Amino acid sequence: MSDEPEAPAAEAPPEDGPKAGADPEEQPQEGAEAEPEPNPFDQAGRNPLSGSGGTGGSATATAARRTFAARGSERTVEIGGDGAYFEGNYFVSQFGVGAGPRLVAGDVPTEELLRLDGVYCEARGYGRMKERLRACGLLVLCGERGSGRSATALALLAELTGHRVTRLDSSHTVHELTKENLVGGRGHLLELPSADALREPEPAAGQTRGPGRLSELHLDQFSSLLQAEKAFGVVLVESGDLADRLLRGRYGMNCAPPPSQDVLDRHLRVLLKDAPDGALEEALALAARSDVQEALGLDALRPREAARLAQLLARRQREELGDEELLDECAAFVRAQARAWFAGADRPGTVPEALPALGAAAFRTAVAVFNGSAYSLTAEAGERLAWEMAVTLDPGEPVGRRLFGTRADARPALARAVVEQGELDLGDAKVPVDAIRFQGAGLATAVLREIWHGYHNMRGPLARWLRDLCDDPRPQLWVRASIAAGVLCSWDWAHGSGELVHPMATSDSPVLQMAAATALSEASREPAVQPAVAALVKEWAQSGGTAVTTTAVLTHGYGMAAGSVAASLDALAKLVRTGEPDTLGHASFSVIRLLAGAEPETVLGRLDDWLRDGRREAADLVLLAVIGALKTRTTYLWGLQEVPALEPYGARPLLAALLAVRPGLADPLAGLVRHSLATARSGAATLDALSVLVRQSADDAEQVDLLCAFLPRLSVERRERDRLRHLLARLVKDPDELFDRTTARRMWNAVQEGAER
Repeated sequence: MSDEPEAPAAEAPPEDGPKAGADPEEQPQEGAEAEPEPNPFDQAGRNPLSGSGGTGGSATATAARRTFAARGSERTVEIGGDGAYFEGNYFVSQFGVGAGPRLVAGDVPTEELLRLDGVYCEARGYGRMKERLRACGLLVLCGERGSGRSATALALLAELTGHRVTRLDSSHTVHELTKENLVGGRGHLLELPSADALREPEPAAGQTRGPGRLSELHLDQFSSLLQAEKAFGVVLVESGDLADRLLRGRYGMNCAPPPSQDVLDRHLRVLLKDAPDGALEEALALAARSDVQEALGLDALRPREAARLAQLLARRQREELGDEELLDECAAFVRAQARAWFAGADRPGTVPEALPALGAAAFRTAVAVFNGSAYSLTAEAGERLAWEMAVTLDPGEPVGRRLFGTRADARPALARAVVEQGELDLGDAKVPVDAIRFQGAGLATAVLREIWHGYHNMRGPLARWLRDLCDDPRPQLWVRASIAAGVLCSWDWAHGSGELVHPMATSDSPVLQMAAATALSEASREPAVQPAVAALVKEWAQSGGTAVTTTAVLTHGYGMAAGSVAASLDALAKLVRTGEPDTLGHASFSVIRLLAGAEPETVLGRLDDWLRDGRREAADLVLLAVIGALKTRTTYLWGLQEVPALEPYGARPLLAALLAVRPGLADPLAGLVRHSLATARSGAATLDALSVLVRQSADDAEQVDLLCAFLPRLSVERRERDRLRHLLARLVKDPDELFDRTTARRMWNAVQEGAER
């Protein structure tokens, strides 16, 4: 090869003439004037959603699938709220299922406070809390329920008053407390109800409006009363708008829970103090076991949960529980959290009063659907769901949004979530984002299950919200929403198929059709639902309706609805032979997606069978699939089944990625590309696609090596070698996009090797 590769000068570019090995029926006949037909290869390899945002990158779909990988347990255990004095971060024998009625007023028994001394683990900042309480007589502890707020408050008050503590009736607010409500020398604990603390109820007839929302002025008055009586008081406030405001004042402090391992260890020491030697170590080892951690579904337990787990582990050591029973109990922790979040979230039932609680419920639901995605997208989706919920609660009430409510950095605590640095996969690139995720892999499924099964009236706004998200062209939204819709359909097919899938499948929107296909495929993971999905897709394929037929074609691209990849390929071939003109393009995309799945051998074998079949429609489907495999980046061909080997090669065209991870497929892939190049109607499009692959490979040394090993398989005959050399010469001479000459020389030599094979 010379320094500059040249195209053969004595003959025209080979793609302009008849193709060697092409179907004789396709060769032009002298004297015949055939009417021009639409060429399906003009847009070969085009993503069916490219004009509407595309299918997005594989990382988005992978994260969504893994969110709902563990479907969770149906069993539920009631873990009491943080407000009861016998719960939280201390004496575990009072913590459990079916505990007695809550003590909402009266003296806390001294013996319980003494037991607390033995198991309480100090919250972070405990010393500063004690100093502030001594100085002001009053402390406001802010935090989530279950974070150990009650235990910390009782420990502080007990220490400063010699174990003399009174719990004030939580139905009264700080505004109503007077000198008569306090006892000198004692500690006083008051928990503000989260829903009522933000907004004062409307006054009854004949009454005047009260003093309004709790403010620093009211706390000053309460502090003065306490100091006058030489008493102490702690007010508990749940995270939210009020807590955010009070934390900026002189009385508010955040109650960060102690490490859950410390709480667990302390409780186990008490519970197993009479057990044989080694029982404590065995219990701690059991708690750390992978199956127990997976069953819990939480990254870190809150104090009340750690106390509950200690009780279960102690019962297991005493052989009161078996391993399976222990895992069942652990799996119920996330269900208990979800139940606590949504129970009565719309009280008192009118939009203005219920809106804060509805907003929190909507935000938690959005985190469940977008777990691990961008915080900004999740927050906006939550606002859209809050609107749906509000108009369902009161269709006649105008609904707006608070512009300066809870700060963004305080909202994740409402959903037991954290915001971390992450990446958003856009397909062609990845951008850094602030990503929000639950602090536990089991929470997303538990939240959706609680809403879907626990509150039938929530299904309407939830379904409308998901359909709205599925119509958004951004893959970061519709992919997440469609997979969540599929999970819901797998739980209740009769309702989900009608409310979620059917309206999307019958739409003219290509994004909604793809979303419906994704939801159907996700639902078919459930063995009991898969036959129903298969029957519906078959019915749509035979209906002749353009929208539902397209949805059926796209559904087969996941290889799940029909029961197997082979069955989906058979269905696609039948649809192409009998379907609408546009079916061919969608079917080719589905075939490429199946080729990127877990069974590429099955797909390649079926493509070869279709070529041997001799029918034009099947042959065109093969040719389009080959061109798509040359042009389409692997990241756009994500399915709903894991193919870990392809993940590092998402930026490469599918054919290049397959050469890297499945070298044994090189010969059948080469045979298909050679046939596509030699076929008159597809040759030019295939050569253009191959030029894209060659140019894209030049910047990747590994890909160049793979391509140089593949090119000899494409250049067995002289005309094939001339075609590839002409392609390389054209790339080198292109003034707009320079092509590395050293790489071109290596490929030129590789083409020559084809003659020696």
